Amino acid sequence: MAGQIPQRFIDDLLARADVTEIVGERVTLKKTGRNFSGLCPFHQEKTPSFTVSADKQFYHCFGCGAHGNALRFLMEYDKLRFPEAVEQLASRLGLEVPREGADDPRAQARERKRQEGVNLLELAASFFRERLKMAEGQHARDYLAQRGLSREVQQAFGIGYAPDGWEALKRHLSARGVAEAVQVEYGLLVQREESGRTYDRFRDRVMFPIRDVRGRTIAFGGRVLGDAKPKYLNSPETPVFHKGRELYGLYEARQAEPRLERLLIVEGYMDVVALAQFGIRNAVATLGTSTSEEHLVRLFRLVSEVVFCFDGDRAGRQAAARALETVLPLMIDGRQARFLFLPEGEDPDTLVRREGAEAFVDRITCASPLSEFLFDQAAQGRDLARIEDRERYASQVLGALGKLPEGVLKSLLLSELARRTGVEPARFEALLEAARPAHEAGADPGVAPPAPSPQATPSRSEPQLPAMGRSAPLGVISRLVQLLVHEPTLVAQLPEGGDWIEVSQQDAELCRELVALLRAGRYRSPHVLLAHFHGSQHGQRLQALAQRELLIPREARARELEGLVECLSRERRRQSPQQELESLLARDRGGERLSLEARRRLMELLRELKG
Repeated sequence: MAGQIPQRFIDDLLARADVTEIVGERVTLKKTGRNFSGLCPFHQEKTPSFTVSADKQFYHCFGCGAHGNALRFLMEYDKLRFPEAVEQLASRLGLEVPREGADDPRAQARERKRQEGVNLLELAASFFRERLKMAEGQHARDYLAQRGLSREVQQAFGIGYAPDGWEALKRHLSARGVAEAVQVEYGLLVQREESGRTYDRFRDRVMFPIRDVRGRTIAFGGRVLGDAKPKYLNSPETPVFHKGRELYGLYEARQAEPRLERLLIVEGYMDVVALAQFGIRNAVATLGTSTSEEHLVRLFRLVSEVVFCFDGDRAGRQAAARALETVLPLMIDGRQARFLFLPEGEDPDTLVRREGAEAFVDRITCASPLSEFLFDQAAQGRDLARIEDRERYASQVLGALGKLPEGVLKSLLLSELARRTGVEPARFEALLEAARPAHEAGADPGVAPPAPSPQATPSRSEPQLPAMGRSAPLGVISRLVQLLVHEPTLVAQLPEGGDWIEVSQQDAELCRELVALLRAGRYRSPHVLLAHFHGSQHGQRLQALAQRELLIPREARARELEGLVECLSRERRRQSPQQELESLLARDRGGERLSLEARRRLMELLRELKG
């Protein structure tokens, strides 16, 4: 006899599960306010009427009336019976399904053992918090004060202290009837194989509880206060804790801001907590592992934008390349991924203390979009003036694009690659199509391939390209605007007045307005500069120019600017009124919307030549 599943286990299971994850693995969801929406999987529809509430852990379709919790969704979508749905959901969380009245004594023993461990981790978290307040926690309190953490932030993250003793937690839990075997199973005790002796895993450490999305403690991280190694220690894998799936600070981020739009992925506990101390409450940390696909699947169910934060050194760049490989297959339309590189020797903890919150938020806002990092990564170590290097550059980019889901982002990146290389977009699409069967046959869908070395020749999975011609360059004025938006301080090197700005060229009005703003002494940040023009026609154009790659080193940009101004001066000196008129007329007839100044100049030329 199988026995009945206890109601308390079902309640616990639903409390631990996240319905947005369950549904999101089967239905494409988009964040809309506090909820998520998508096309209903239970009836045919073209306009989304299906809503999932993360707060209420409930889904509802306003079209067909389908509704319920995570278990109900599994039953309806996967066509499972109730016990099978419970088994599947429990399996995701690493839990055994107990049975009341089961004849099997082993099943009864498992149920008793599970019940012993249900509140174990919460008991341990409470123990650590209490010890932080006592005399023995004084040096831990001193450390937290030295790091500038307020009592409010300590309470929000449930920070505690593990005493410097071998059996303090063990005695505390054992006195409350928790068996040592359960404490070992949940990672709180270590058991020596040779002697069988057990002792506390965490000793003389500041303790950071790791919570699931429902706020339940599932593991711990401990920061040593003395000279013991390692400096940071995590709980081992347990029935409720899997490092490759959990993120530190996710619960706290959602508590601080229910309407999260963006999450910042950092490296450690102190980075998350220090940023929170400065009011930046949307940071999470991986737990001693690289960012996994499972991490990102969870995050994209909650927000539409993820920002990866890395050190600016070589190791940070390599970690970013791995993150790029992991995130590419998940970039369905509507999602964004950005890459933030910190100055060498800095981490979020040290940098936010040195620069302050506003400057750090500016760094997050100005982080490189996935497209920019993708092209920049491929260009590293290559001379793009050489056809052979540009062939390898394009092959690497195209190999990455082959991992993207079909959609607008992929189409736009293909078009951008075509623009940068001079190869027809249709040619790239054909190469991708030809490479797809070999790529799918040779790839393990569960393992992200290693990031390609900048100097490496293309792998077999990368489509091989023919030799390419040069890409069509920007006009002189457009190129100058692009330089200024990347390097606003270059405005100081421009000639006085505006006579050098050739009104017959594209982007002349934008250039004049941009130069006037910069000369007024404002908007030295590219991000703020773009924000000034946001929502206008100039804003769209400026954004497009800012996203184009500058294939010259920073130290050469001033010389480039001088050359562009000289080129404009020469062109203005030698251009006849007839040539200027023809240029303006060609732009007007080509459908371009001329600026007011350009139209005035056009009328002047027409009057001059007719007179």
